[in-house]
Amino acid sequence: MRIGIVCYATIGGSGVVATELAHALAYRGHDIHLISAELPFRWRWGTPGLTFERVDTPSYPLFNEPQYLLALTNTLVKVSRRHKLDIIHAHYAVPHATAAYLAHDILASESERPPRTVTTLHGTDITLVGSDPSFASVVAFSIESSDGVTAVSESLRRDTQTALGVRRDIEVIPNFLECSEYHRLNDTSLRERLCAQEGCQAIVMHISNFRPVKRVGAVVEIFRRIREQVRARLVMVGDGPDRLAAERQAAACGLSDYVDFVGEQHDVVAWLSAADLFLLPSAQESFGLAALEAMSCEVPVIASRVGGLPEVIQDGVTGYICDPDDIEGMAQRGIELLRNDALRQRIGRAARNDVARRFCTDIVVPRYEQFYEDVLAGRVHR
Repeated sequence: MRIGIVCYATIGGSGVVATELAHALAYRGHDIHLISAELPFRWRWGTPGLTFERVDTPSYPLFNEPQYLLALTNTLVKVSRRHKLDIIHAHYAVPHATAAYLAHDILASESERPPRTVTTLHGTDITLVGSDPSFASVVAFSIESSDGVTAVSESLRRDTQTALGVRRDIEVIPNFLECSEYHRLNDTSLRERLCAQEGCQAIVMHISNFRPVKRVGAVVEIFRRIREQVRARLVMVGDGPDRLAAERQAAACGLSDYVDFVGEQHDVVAWLSAADLFLLPSAQESFGLAALEAMSCEVPVIASRVGGLPEVIQDGVTGYICDPDDIEGMAQRGIELLRNDALRQRIGRAARNDVARRFCTDIVVPRYEQFYEDVLAGRVHR
């Protein structure tokens, strides 16, 4: 199949999953064109069958802001004409699904077989942006007009129907990992370096884009309570608008010497392999890709009972989920895990085994391939 995959380069898990899907499909013999305004975070050069197509958005004095929707639509039309695409797959509804709809209509006026459109919903495109009254009608229309729609969790499927009144069929296809790459490493050098200053007993970790929905302040507070009973160190991986506030909070709590803000890191496997516990007390997660990455590296996760996280984490078996406001409960679970090596290792192994059973590339990507075939054959109902 000839497929154009549209994504943001830097917005959370949607860009990561779209890029990994592009690579996986290319490895499986498809002709893939990844379309974005810049090279995605997880892009890797040299994959046969995979091409990057840049969206150039010119600026004109006539407009107050760049016209990305129009530029993206034009790029989709050009790439489709040049490569005879079978599918345009839009990741993140805003505005990618709308651009795919416009491109389809333009191409339909020129050909009896325009590319079919598939939209994958990732979370905040529905729960935050898409449900805003300024965008809701357009987002709902674009989803209804897609030839096929997928969501990364059952929770997100329900949220889409509730928030936007969408009643069409939505296929749930979860996020995934290349499990041969996401596994715990035996190299302990990073862990030793992190603990060199004080000889810490445990490393607690958080990875995100530090937006309000990630509640990095809650991460610091949970760690403060853990630190009262366990000689632990907190490693904060990532960057974003709430980083400075989290740094100030850590300083105000007297934790500056025990918290490392290390910025964005490409090799998250190395960092996760140094961790004993992963905290994800988010206000909302439609799936929780960071939790999945930690679990695959045998790191127990303590997370909020929100969105799709209960679909990823089996409470008490592969990790723990708590009410979002139960900061004390999360801290106590963390202390229990860090004090009990056997429990921590058992949950870590169970988490890894569950990821291998449900969320590896070779399990999930064929579901996308089948979905594309169903869309092309007209077997998907709107």
